[in-house]
Amino acid sequence: MDIRAFLSHIVQLDIRIRKAINTQMHGNFSSVFKGSGLEFSDLRQYQYGDDVRHIDWNSTAKGHGTFIKLFKEEKEQTVFFLLDVSASQNIRNGEDSKLKTLKEVAGVLTFSAMQEAGNIGLCCYSDKNEKFIAPGAGKKHGYQVINELFKLIPENTGTDLKQALKFTLQVLKRKSLIFVLSDFIDAEYHDLLRAMSKKHDLVIIQINSDVELKLPAMGIIPIYDPEKRKTTWVNTSTKSFKSLLAHEIHTNAQDLSDLCKQWQANYIQIKAGGDFVPSLIKLFRIRK
Repeated sequence: MDIRAFLSHIVQLDIRIRKAINTQMHGNFSSVFKGSGLEFSDLRQYQYGDDVRHIDWNSTAKGHGTFIKLFKEEKEQTVFFLLDVSASQNIRNGEDSKLKTLKEVAGVLTFSAMQEAGNIGLCCYSDKNEKFIAPGAGKKHGYQVINELFKLIPENTGTDLKQALKFTLQVLKRKSLIFVLSDFIDAEYHDLLRAMSKKHDLVIIQINSDVELKLPAMGIIPIYDPEKRKTTWVNTSTKSFKSLLAHEIHTNAQDLSDLCKQWQANYIQIKAGGDFVPSLIKLFRIRK
C-alpha cells in the first residue's frame, strides 16, 4: 500500500464514522475533539446547583465565602497522538499487524481532527522516541502527520511507555486531548498515566490480537520475544499455559479499563485486523 492508498482508506473510514455519528447523534461529530479542552477563566461565589467539583478550596478556605472556578473552552484544542511502535506491534493476524491497525486508527483520527480541532501532534515511541511532530495547525500540517505516520519504520524493538508518557507531559503544557494507542504490554506506567488523566483529556485505545488470545496447541515450542530479543521454550498444549495466557491478557485489559473509569478517562479496545469503526463510534457516543 502506498501513501495515496492509505489516505484513501482512512478517508473512507472517516466517511463511515461521520455517517454513523450524524445518524445516531444528530450531527454531534465534533464532540470527540471539543468540549473538554477547558482553561480557567475566573472565580465567583457558589450558587445552589453549581457543580461542587468546581469549588476552589484555596479561595474558600480564606473565610470570605464559597467560591467556584469558571472555565472557558479553549479556542484551539490540541489533539496529540502517543503511538506504540515497539516490536510487539508486529504480531500479525493474517496480513494485518497490530502496528498496521494502530496506524490506521491514528490516521483516521488525525484526518477527523483536521476538520474539527486546532492543533495536531504526534509521538511514536519504542524504547526511544522514534518520531515526534510538535503540535501544529492547518491541513498541510495534518497531512504531514499522516504521511510521517504511514512511512515510519521503527529503529528499536523495546518498549518504554513510562518514558513516552514523561516526554508527553513535559511537551504539552496546556490541557490537550491525548490519544494513547498501545497494547500496554509494559510495567510501572500507571502513575504517569494517572497524572496525564488529571492534567489532560485522556483517551486510551488498547489493541490485542487473536494470535495472542488463541495460540494453537503445538507442544513445546520456542517463542521469540522481539522486544527483549530472547527465546523462551513453552509447552503450548497444556491447559495451565493456555489459562495463564488468557488470564494475563484479560486481566491486563480489565485493570486498564477499571483504572480509566476511576480517572474519568475514556477506554476502548480493538483487535488487529478487525473492523475498529464500531469501537470508534462507541468512543464518540461515550464522549458526547
